[in-house]
Amino acid sequence: MRFRHPDGSTVHLAYCTNVHPAESLDGVLAQLREHCEPVRRRLGRDRLGIGLWLARDAAHALVTDPAALRGLRGELERRGLEVVTLNGFPYEGFGAQEVKYRVYTPDWADPERLEHTTSLARVLAGLLPDDAGEGTISTLPLAWRTAYDDARADKARTALATLAERLDALQELTGRSIRIGLEPEPGCVVETTRDAIAPLTAVGHDRIGVCVDTCHLATSFEDPDTALDALTAARIPIVKSQLSAALHAEEPSRPTVRQALAAFAEPRFLHQTRTTTPNGALHGTDDLDEALAEDALPVTAPWRAHFHVPLHAAPAAPLTSTMQVLKQTLARLVGGPHPLTRHLEVETYTWQALPPELRPRARAQLTDGIAAELTLARDLLTDLGLKELP
Repeated sequence: MRFRHPDGSTVHLAYCTNVHPAESLDGVLAQLREHCEPVRRRLGRDRLGIGLWLARDAAHALVTDPAALRGLRGELERRGLEVVTLNGFPYEGFGAQEVKYRVYTPDWADPERLEHTTSLARVLAGLLPDDAGEGTISTLPLAWRTAYDDARADKARTALATLAERLDALQELTGRSIRIGLEPEPGCVVETTRDAIAPLTAVGHDRIGVCVDTCHLATSFEDPDTALDALTAARIPIVKSQLSAALHAEEPSRPTVRQALAAFAEPRFLHQTRTTTPNGALHGTDDLDEALAEDALPVTAPWRAHFHVPLHAAPAAPLTSTMQVLKQTLARLVGGPHPLTRHLEVETYTWQALPPELRPRARAQLTDGIAAELTLARDLLTDLGLKELP
């Protein structure tokens, strides 16, 4: 979906396909047929943006076979779909029964991460619509925080600098500009937007910036205005933003609240949980079930959990979501005289991890849910003065 900003520029809205597990190119093609095109039809649109997730095997197949890449581009066009952004965070296995910590490997100290991201950039340059000169890719925020020392930090910094050089060369070759955004996430080396400033300043290249995920921002209790002001002051580009909402518990000391939270503790994904102390310090656990263990976290302030809940359907009381953080962030990103980013991506990958009674039971229900999220995002954008384009 495309929108005209009051300054005349185009803002793209997509939804991320990591909600549809696929490891191979055949699986990606099936996604387009079985999920993405039905969402477009459900919205009554001639064209729909998707934020494509390409696992290692799918990316390798595309970057080594020009005919396969042309075939994917043709399939996108036939189904009324377009791609200007990729989710390069998960490397493989995102549809496995247990993902948890595996999603953080390989990290940016591992050569495989550089090679995979380079492949994604080359693929994206070949998928961009003819009238879109820029593509974006979100990626791992350096590494999970454990076992990350100075030596690995040096390797990661060198890898990002090498990537920037390759992206420069790619633009010279193709005329397409591809930018990469580290996606701050709780528990990682870059947990907050503030954590991103030093390593990105060290890289010092405008092709390498930040992807602001509004669920992660909220889980870490970051104030959107403060976070975006700091990035702007440091001249760190906001490459893209993922529109998502976290799980919020206002009174975690209450047994009914803890019981409601327990329904969201599940074995597939990691749901980092955070709270604050009166002096503003963060306390957290790596997963929601750990937070619910006795005395694991203070209960005198609200808790937030890294669980991407559907944008249009906040959890039932006594829980809620952090949609207000999303709205405040979006207003800053695209509500000013010029957009701070032009690529927006709805990313609710946890539909099948929701409590059983909230999960879509059929493909059509998932289609309806994704369409409802995109409709809400569209309405937020038009309320900010953007005009929806055909």
